[in-house]
Amino acid sequence: MVKAPLAGAVKTRLAAAIGTAEALRFYRSSTASLLRRVGADPRWRTVLAVSPDRYARSRFWPAGLSRIGQGQGDLGDRMQRLLDRPGGPCILIGSDIPGIRTGHIAEAFAVLARSRLVFGPSEDGGFWLAGTRRPTPRLFRNVRWSTPHTLADTLVNVGRPVGLAATLADVDTEADWRRWRRGDFEGRQPEGGG
Repeated sequence: MVKAPLAGAVKTRLAAAIGTAEALRFYRSSTASLLRRVGADPRWRTVLAVSPDRYARSRFWPAGLSRIGQGQGDLGDRMQRLLDRPGGPCILIGSDIPGIRTGHIAEAFAVLARSRLVFGPSEDGGFWLAGTRRPTPRLFRNVRWSTPHTLADTLVNVGRPVGLAATLADVDTEADWRRWRRGDFEGRQPEGGG
């Protein structure tokens, strides 16, 4: 899932601390690096889900990657719509998680082979990855987005054990951004899963 890299439209919480231009620079750098690392891996098909939809055909994105619009609604509505698309197992990731490597995605698909759902927890209480083997309705109702409760709220909706991928960190605050600038973003493997 990506947003059109436009000043004032991406990383707004981060921009409040470090400025719009620097937040945009981070987002463009992080997204481009992620797409180089995982976008061409032959083990999966990468499709960019772009917001707003009108930027799906923009020249911001690598020409070789398929693109679709995310559609309308809040983050949960858009994620649910993408996970419910036909075509087998689906994993969604964000584009502001600098620690994502191909091994993390491969491991998440392996977890998904054993579980009907997989989540990649983030250090701040949210998640950087969500995946399903088949449509699973109402995953994201009543979720408090961008809070330490985001993953916990989502798991309440699931009602059963899920598989967990590695814990990674996203970049939402000035402290996160400084950590990214130091090159300190590697994932930890989950302690358990189910």
